[in-house]
Amino acid sequence: MANVFAFGIGLATNNNAGDVLDCLFPAPLLHPDAELNEVLSAFKTGTSNITPEQARDANNRCDEKLFPAALLAADRPLTAVCLADDSPINSTAEAYLKLHLLSHRLTRPNTLNLDNIFAHLPNLAWTSEGPVEVHALQAALINARLAGRHLEVMSVDKFPKMVNYVMPSGVRIADASRIRLGAYLGEGTTVMHEGFVNFNAGAIGPNMVEGRISQGVTIDAGTDLGGSASTMGTLSGGGEITISLGKNCLIGANAGTGIPLGDRCTIEAGLYITAGSVISVVDEHGEAIRKVKARELAGGSDMLFIRNSQTGQVICRTNRQAIALNDSLHAHN
Repeated sequence: MANVFAFGIGLATNNNAGDVLDCLFPAPLLHPDAELNEVLSAFKTGTSNITPEQARDANNRCDEKLFPAALLAADRPLTAVCLADDSPINSTAEAYLKLHLLSHRLTRPNTLNLDNIFAHLPNLAWTSEGPVEVHALQAALINARLAGRHLEVMSVDKFPKMVNYVMPSGVRIADASRIRLGAYLGEGTTVMHEGFVNFNAGAIGPNMVEGRISQGVTIDAGTDLGGSASTMGTLSGGGEITISLGKNCLIGANAGTGIPLGDRCTIEAGLYITAGSVISVVDEHGEAIRKVKARELAGGSDMLFIRNSQTGQVICRTNRQAIALNDSLHAHN
């Protein structure tokens, strides 16, 4: 087999027909080195079921142990996913492996081929006892009551919450249900109760997130999203434009952007900038220079977006004062 692109041994949940509902990969690998490639050549490309003995054998053949002891001690079949390249997703287990790669910080958003992911993620009821197929939920609720248990249903969705699979180091998450598996949270990131981070999106860290980071969006170090602030993702009207925010930006409460921004940019509270917004560009003295569509300013740094309170005109002026974060907010030791 050629060099391995990504590999993982996981614990899958299956339905009565043997279909995979979800899969936990405690220690996924990306671009394993030559020694590991030799070990992994024993595994079939794609998704396969393996025995715990096969997993232990692979672990023992490596100088550095690959997988947690609890996984290797399993007395049930395990799921192995071995990807030769970054091709479109072909199975539920492959989808979960790629989502784990993102949340384990092994790769950043927009760097993996996630084609076909929705087709291979079943819509499930996520409960206090794990994933349940939607059509089987009523029976599961009744059976739990008959057994004297309360089955809590947290959501019905294709994506589970990240912390049930991956807990990145050095982060604070006020409401775990608002971080989907496949989100990237860097060291020092705080996500408050109204913050949301979608799959294939993320905060590089350190960041304060009190708003929404949509699919495909990344915010760089030192950038803050105010309460209910929003970033336009490719699944929410942004088309093919990839939105990113550079370092030390501030998107005020209830504000948002549909264009990428460079470093040290600020959007005042309540102001949403879209690609077609007409912007008056002014100099440091407030004198008008020209009017442009916001898309012409995409990717620029040191910009301050405000509104004229009398006319409602959106103004962009130079903003050379970086937004400094409170270091104590991002100390998560």
